[in-house]
Amino acid sequence: MKAYVFPGQGAQFVGMGKDLFDKSPLAKEMFEKANEILGFRITDLMFAGTDEDLRQTKVTQPAIFLHSVILAATLCDDFKPDMVAGHSLGEFSALVASNSLSFEDGLRLVSARARAMQKACEKEPSTMAAIIGLDDAKVEEICRSIEETVVPANYNTPGQLVISGSTKGIEIACERLKAAGARRALPLKVGGAFHSPLMEPARLELAEAINATMVSTPICPIYQNATAQRVTDPVKIKQNLIDQLTAPVLWTQIVQNMIADGATDFVEVGPGNVLQGLIAKIGKDVTTSGV
Repeated sequence: MKAYVFPGQGAQFVGMGKDLFDKSPLAKEMFEKANEILGFRITDLMFAGTDEDLRQTKVTQPAIFLHSVILAATLCDDFKPDMVAGHSLGEFSALVASNSLSFEDGLRLVSARARAMQKACEKEPSTMAAIIGLDDAKVEEICRSIEETVVPANYNTPGQLVISGSTKGIEIACERLKAAGARRALPLKVGGAFHSPLMEPARLELAEAINATMVSTPICPIYQNATAQRVTDPVKIKQNLIDQLTAPVLWTQIVQNMIADGATDFVEVGPGNVLQGLIAKIGKDVTTSGV
């Protein structure tokens, strides 16, 4: 069975999508529609901007979303997923690709999500860190022992867990986790504490937009970040999308569940190949490729 997966923030690069724009009339039409919806020419920033331009959350998230969903659209009849999933932001790409969200609604939600997250980041100094080489349960235990806000945020692979929280809390956590035997505790260059309670203002803001958006039954099951379970019910899809902002990304569990349900071939759709690397560490007997 074939699973299509969609990357999240961090996969962006200058020039992303330009080959699609130049070669595919469908892609060009969708990119121009996106410029119109967003109210600025995101294509200029994607194709010929700077790394700094692309690091702005209001640009990064729509840019990755557009690259992924437009790439999937250009596959036409070759896009035949048995199941889909997306890492954080990539969940919106997966929902559009599987016809659960329209392209226009998906882009509007991603743009609203980016703005809401940016505002939440500005309220309190916060950040994230990648913890490598320590058992997940030990990371969870140490996070619970810290009085500051610090929580597991991304379960990327066994032994690679990203934590999220206040700047002070992350500093304390990194020290304690290294003392506990972590091979690395690496602070990340991100705008704030994504997938943590500090995103609650953004969750409340985005909930209103999601609840007002039409979500349809997807053409195949989607495995969502907040639960790692296969979902096709539009009501549950909406709730999981809302919960996603403050809940951890259960990527390890998602891939394990997809494999348990029969996935043997994982195809990453979008910029970069990060998910292929993560999946190869989670499922040793599956194949991975990219579009």
